Amino acid sequence: MAFRTLHEDWTLSAVEGPVPDAVLGISIPATVPGCVHTDLLAAGVIAPPFDGDNEAEQQWIGSTAWRYETRFDWHDDGSHRHDLVAHGLDTVATIELNGSLVGRTENQHRSHRFDVRPLLIDGENTLAITFASPVAEAEARSAAHGPRPHANHHPYNALRKTASNFGWDWGIDVATSGIWKAIGLDSWSGVRIASVRPLVDLSHRADGVDGRLDARVALEWADGSAEAGWEVSASAAGVSATQHVEPGTSEIRLQLDVPDVPLWWPIGHGDQPLHDVDVQVAHSSAPVAHWSSRIGFRSVHVDTAPDADGSPFVLRVNGEVIQVRGANWIPDHAFLTEIDADRYRRRVRDASEANMNLLRVWGGGIYESDDFYAACDEAGILVWQDFLFACAAYAEEEWLAVEVEAEVREAITRLSPHPSLVIWNGNNENIWGYHDWGWQERLEGRTWGLGYYLSLLPGLVAELDPSRFYSPASPYSFDEALHPNDDAHGTMHIWDVWNTVDYSVYRHYRPRFVSEFGFQGPPAWSTLVDVVHDEPLEPYGAQMLVHQKANDGNLKLERGMQGHLPEPRSIEEWHWATQLNQAAAVRFGIEHFRSLSPRNTGAIVWQLNDNWPVVSWAAVDFAEHRKPLWYTLRDVYEPRLATFQPRDEGLALIVLNDSDDPWNGDIRLQRTLFDGTVLAEASASASVPARGESTVAIPTELAAFGDSSREILTARLGGFATAIHNPVEILDQALDPDPLVAEIGEADAETGAATVVVTARSYARDITLLVDRFDIGARVDRGMVTLLAGERAVFRVTTGSGLDRSGLLAADVLRHANSLHRGRSVLDDQVG
Repeated sequence: MAFRTLHEDWTLSAVEGPVPDAVLGISIPATVPGCVHTDLLAAGVIAPPFDGDNEAEQQWIGSTAWRYETRFDWHDDGSHRHDLVAHGLDTVATIELNGSLVGRTENQHRSHRFDVRPLLIDGENTLAITFASPVAEAEARSAAHGPRPHANHHPYNALRKTASNFGWDWGIDVATSGIWKAIGLDSWSGVRIASVRPLVDLSHRADGVDGRLDARVALEWADGSAEAGWEVSASAAGVSATQHVEPGTSEIRLQLDVPDVPLWWPIGHGDQPLHDVDVQVAHSSAPVAHWSSRIGFRSVHVDTAPDADGSPFVLRVNGEVIQVRGANWIPDHAFLTEIDADRYRRRVRDASEANMNLLRVWGGGIYESDDFYAACDEAGILVWQDFLFACAAYAEEEWLAVEVEAEVREAITRLSPHPSLVIWNGNNENIWGYHDWGWQERLEGRTWGLGYYLSLLPGLVAELDPSRFYSPASPYSFDEALHPNDDAHGTMHIWDVWNTVDYSVYRHYRPRFVSEFGFQGPPAWSTLVDVVHDEPLEPYGAQMLVHQKANDGNLKLERGMQGHLPEPRSIEEWHWATQLNQAAAVRFGIEHFRSLSPRNTGAIVWQLNDNWPVVSWAAVDFAEHRKPLWYTLRDVYEPRLATFQPRDEGLALIVLNDSDDPWNGDIRLQRTLFDGTVLAEASASASVPARGESTVAIPTELAAFGDSSREILTARLGGFATAIHNPVEILDQALDPDPLVAEIGEADAETGAATVVVTARSYARDITLLVDRFDIGARVDRGMVTLLAGERAVFRVTTGSGLDRSGLLAADVLRHANSLHRGRSVLDDQVG
């Protein structure tokens, strides 16, 4: 058996559409896997799509049909079958071999296999794949089958293609075409392993845990394979099993019991042991076909049974409750073939180093590469995987349903080995949309997807992967009689904050589990100005607005700062203030949600990453710079967190301990002036169980601020970051605009990194080094650091050699919230 990739010597040409004269009739080299946009860019035919307003100038690409063609030599090796295998075609494609039709495809999210033995010729063969215009196809299918509601401007819901590829409120509209995954010839005889689903379970004993591997092996047989003597074997974790099979058997089950198996745990709960699984088909003891992967032994359960407060959403792994601290994940590049294994690992590292334990793969994206899930397996990052339905109504008739079922079967099967994957979710916001977004009137009785979410998808999960939990939607209340976005039931999304109201409104909610919420902020300065060239640079410049996809996004940024921060007076202040406010809003929300534990069992912020340079909700921008939000997430997602929160009885300190060890200790409470002068103090003690929480009431006299503009309340407790309560917003605080003494320290002895040492003369909020303004390749180990008077912090900066590192102390690099007051008469009036 042999698989031969066909990735060489492809050419690309436009077939029909609004093609510029310069592109008509030409053929350019094509990269496979790849897409039309990246090929055009490599050939110098188009300018960089992300730059300036090139998005608008290049809309013709998605409205054009494209033809890929290659030639290859083939000689018969005696195999019974020669299959053309396309692991991913984007999207409506016609495949021809030597001028004869091989087949047609219309789903980006699945693979295709065609027996092409009758069409192959000895010697040179010509393979051609013609892709219909994705924009024209989506519009034509929508018109033919009846338009259905959807977000944004293209009817992406009429095509099984990445929804966000047509643009989103954070994403560029680059409707791609191309051979986006491997393609080749699979030559084989006898039998091949079509798929393996290595499902795991646990059996608990009084003195240990045993693992069970239930390997479901699907087989495909070549014509004429009637001889006896076939056997299938599986091995994992030092255990093996073998079963004889008769020719034509389509599926078998091999069960392996592994005694005293080491369990796979999410990060922060234990280790992540992974075991190789090998499946082999042999004939008369001679190996014929082989499959391998890795698994981890663990159990998954989600409790949604009604309780006294509504309906919870409690995720348990190996029987242990997991307090979810997560982020939503979108495709990490607008051109999917530009994402490699290393980039996936860097993003997963961004998650784990921010104290996250779960990533939700959002339904407007893709089923990611196995490289993504493998990185999560190794890091202990749990994965919640949406099926690919987002913010739209979807037809349930056969023309689309047949593709949906094939796609879902393949996705469940392919991803089944990964222990990190714990939740399958039916859709993003579609049931909510049907209830609240005026869909019912617009649909006029047409199907909209409910049959997928309540019948087809759960049925396929139960059939193919009963080891994992299925949720019909996000948000969802787990009772069809309830509103799908009820904070007392199941999962909820909170989007009135950001869209219409102040972020203080987060406190109006008491959610059981928040699977989407977030706030916008711009990317790093260097990421922004690399693609935005307005003169002068300002928030409402033409190119700036190209890179702000949210409806009235910059107006919402302005509204979101009101009452919290001084109004920015320059583009540099706007950039820093909006980044700062993004972090403040999300901190406010997460501290509130976590303080509701155990009622609240998780928060998944929107979003971890970007797919191009853009003003967005991301914590890590497209150029891989960690925004101030990322540093804030690392702080508020610390397993041990102390936070001041209002309660009916007054101000309280909520002490959260998401670790295996109980905490007992003393708490030092102080009300001070910004210069450190102690105005009042008290002591308290707390006992917090492992994976538990405790509430400490704050004495009334301690919280009785005399001058709210100059005072703060702090709580110090061993093993926790100092908790700080600001009675008023930065806007109303009499902060010293120049509170720091800063110097370049000795280079770090281990890493050689530059060090910046800052000491606070007065209370200094959210100290951050925007190091990309010094060196675009620089990285810093910490940010959003708040210091009390007299405290000191060291920042370690990895940067290029030969640079004058004193530039790290420049005012546009060394930032803090206090600096927004610099030169303002209102502060002078307060101080005076």
